[in-house]
Amino acid sequence: MIRCEHVTKVFNKGRANEVVAVRDVSLEIAEGKVAVLRGPSGSGKTTLLSLIACVARPTSGRVFVSGKEVSKLPENFLTSFRREHVGIIFQQFNLIPELSVLDNVTLPLVPTPIPPRESRKRALELLRRLGMEKRSSFKVRELSGGEQQRVAIARAMIANPRIIVADEPTAHLDTKLAEEFLDIMRSLKQEGRTIVIATHDPLVYEHEIVDVIFDMRDGMLVGVERR
Repeated sequence: MIRCEHVTKVFNKGRANEVVAVRDVSLEIAEGKVAVLRGPSGSGKTTLLSLIACVARPTSGRVFVSGKEVSKLPENFLTSFRREHVGIIFQQFNLIPELSVLDNVTLPLVPTPIPPRESRKRALELLRRLGMEKRSSFKVRELSGGEQQRVAIARAMIANPRIIVADEPTAHLDTKLAEEFLDIMRSLKQEGRTIVIATHDPLVYEHEIVDVIFDMRDGMLVGVERR
């Protein structure tokens, strides 16, 4: 499902402030598995996650997602591929506070040919599954942190992607809400989704749903733990 071959990502290449965020990383994640990119702040896990999610391109190396080499796709095709195949749960949620819950969830479908009625139907079904249907007309700024995360999960799922990526998803949640998040991830895994989580939270990487842990340090892959 996901494969990285000798991937390196350099920011500000050739300048005095050059940073090698990811250095010569190779890994594979099988379909339907939950993988964790584990490491402290600055280890490169978030940058690697962005490469897997087709948000960024590697400076060198190759990235394959769903059998396609995404690292070489032109920008417009990369955006389209990401929209169809990858759902992203951002650490800060990246919701629009003044829009309603429903509008935030349907937003990724606006540039697609899917009719508004179908978008709304999909969104309401996802919100129902996540216990948020009664909040569909609320503005995001009126929600709690846990509720906002459920909206972010619904938005990530709206295009029915096979891959879900999450960046430090429990960073702003208490233990109860973090466990609720992991329960949702369990249900998505049971549906056959492939899930990749960047985290340094033991509540996440010690959880039973995790199949493989990739340890990151200083931009390098320093260990792999399979379960």
